Amino acid sequence: MKYLIVGLGNIGEEYAKTRHNVGFDVLDELAEQSKLEFKDQRYGAVCTYKFKSRQFILLKPNTYVNLSGRAINYWLQKEKIKISNLLVIVDDLALPFGTLRLKTKGGDAGHNGLKSIQETLNTGNYSRLRFGIGSDFSKGQQVDFVLGKWTAEEKPTLEARKQTSIDIIKAFGTIGASMAMNQFNNK
Repeated sequence: MKYLIVGLGNIGEEYAKTRHNVGFDVLDELAEQSKLEFKDQRYGAVCTYKFKSRQFILLKPNTYVNLSGRAINYWLQKEKIKISNLLVIVDDLALPFGTLRLKTKGGDAGHNGLKSIQETLNTGNYSRLRFGIGSDFSKGQQVDFVLGKWTAEEKPTLEARKQTSIDIIKAFGTIGASMAMNQFNNK
């Protein structure tokens, strides 16, 4: 069984370790723990993680968040992966910091990355792991907050939630989205 696991984020040093790049951060953590190395390929950095007879293609698109659909569509087709085996990890302002929500469908919730994916795939019926980054910013400061670096106070929770996100990825591939949602969405 093959899965495409996509962490959304922007390429470039100025975006590294920002809230918007939490999808990249989760995949980087999984790759580091598994001693895997991302290789630059078409539309992104890619590596393959194997777990319990499953193959997870980890993708960090190089298209910037707003054009993520292009990279995802390419890799779904290239690897012949069904859309039901796609999981997108995305930052979410609407969820309190550290909250994780696995969903099997939905709208774009104003997120340009999800909007690109939905437009390119012509459906909102794909799984996404929404990683709550909170909304602790003043009016008009949303962009600065989203593109801002994690604070020292946030880092312990961030590290723990990245690990839980990895557990969710493994569960998604082994027990399926529905059971993974039951196991993790209430924590």
